[in-house]
Amino acid sequence: MEARMAIRESWGKERIIAGKRIVTYFLLGKKLRPYDQIAVTAENTLYKDIIQKDFLDTYYNLTLKTLMGFEWIHKFCPQSTFVMKTDSDMFVNTYYLTELLLKRNRTTSFFTGLLRMNDHPIRDPSSKWYVTKEEYPGITYPPFASGTGYVLSTDVACQVYAVSKAVPFFKLEDVFVGLCLSELKIQPDKLHSEPTFFASHVPYSPCRYRKIITSHYVAPSNIMLYWDMLEKSTAEECLESQENQSA
Repeated sequence: MEARMAIRESWGKERIIAGKRIVTYFLLGKKLRPYDQIAVTAENTLYKDIIQKDFLDTYYNLTLKTLMGFEWIHKFCPQSTFVMKTDSDMFVNTYYLTELLLKRNRTTSFFTGLLRMNDHPIRDPSSKWYVTKEEYPGITYPPFASGTGYVLSTDVACQVYAVSKAVPFFKLEDVFVGLCLSELKIQPDKLHSEPTFFASHVPYSPCRYRKIITSHYVAPSNIMLYWDMLEKSTAEECLESQENQSA
């Protein structure tokens, strides 16, 4: 819950950016301990931003969790333009993301993120991402984006949900979405010529964070701190800093 509270108070807070309404929902499976579920129910009564279904909340159920989110979008929020799926230990610069999406001026058949174009299945049994040849016999995965944070136009989210029933279940959620995109013949695309999505931790500086969309492994306290500092920083300060460095 600590991470959810930090996100609610920072980048996930409902706001209008460039005339676009940004809202955040949290995807959860079921908790093993009954009192944990009671706490989640109470939290949702208060914030009304939790989407939950009856499957165990585990890493290898991320595919189910993500499809639950797409199903919710399809049924209850088809009027939206874009959907972003990200993790709870991520910092997301929603200002820069909105700016780049508006510049791109493309609202259908669009999928972007930290693109993985020729990844191979990991055959090492000690790896978290180990995949047997029975699970995936292919040599390479279809193009996909790191599950740490990717963005889809809403029509694509709905199409992925629809086609997912015809695609064999795969435990790695980001690869599974890539398999669905391949079935739909939708090619992932870069959002910007410069890297903006990061699956690793980007060392914090306000000027650096003004020009990225995601940074990983950010503790709840730092999510709030980084956001506060980012909102207080100005483009002029960053420009002056760059000029001083080049002088």
